[in-house]
Amino acid sequence: MVVSTPGGSLGTWDAKAIVTTMFPLLVVLCVIVLAAGITLESAEEMIEQYALLAIMVPTMVDMGGNLGAILSSRLSSRLHLGTTSFYVRDTGLIANVLAIFALGATIFASLAVGAYALGVVLGIGLPLTTLLTISLVSGMAVTIIAVVFSFAATIASYRLGIDPDDATIPIVTNVVDVFGMIIFIGVSWLVLF
Repeated sequence: MVVSTPGGSLGTWDAKAIVTTMFPLLVVLCVIVLAAGITLESAEEMIEQYALLAIMVPTMVDMGGNLGAILSSRLSSRLHLGTTSFYVRDTGLIANVLAIFALGATIFASLAVGAYALGVVLGIGLPLTTLLTISLVSGMAVTIIAVVFSFAATIASYRLGIDPDDATIPIVTNVVDVFGMIIFIGVSWLVLF
């Protein structure tokens, strides 16, 4: 099933319409993102004890949001082109999701190896297996959340008549930032204590 747009167009390029739609959404997302900061503050003692975690935090959070933004953009483009369906058998969607998981595994494994190498140089190292466990478990969990929210935000914005190009990336990146921080801190605590 190919998805067609109601009235032939998704949203409009009118700046006032975009700001009117997005401003309330961005205010809500800013409040949600405060949860990531609160989570990081509550883990301050663990991060001080294991300084490599502080090095990993920005990349972990940023990459999860980036993976979601990539998939959201691809889904939005497919909607605009009228070539997408949300059936499980859609090979284009399956390929996009598998690519996001492969990219996530590569990025989060590289993060662990890079943090390990930096830890060796600085003399604050953790075992590579520990860093790989923390990075891959939390990273792949964040990737799953990024995929789920990419689909949810794209479908919801389409059904609400909002251009997915305007709404999906801010929603996905903010939600994944919050979940990414919570998951990373939780997995780190479980592995280290």
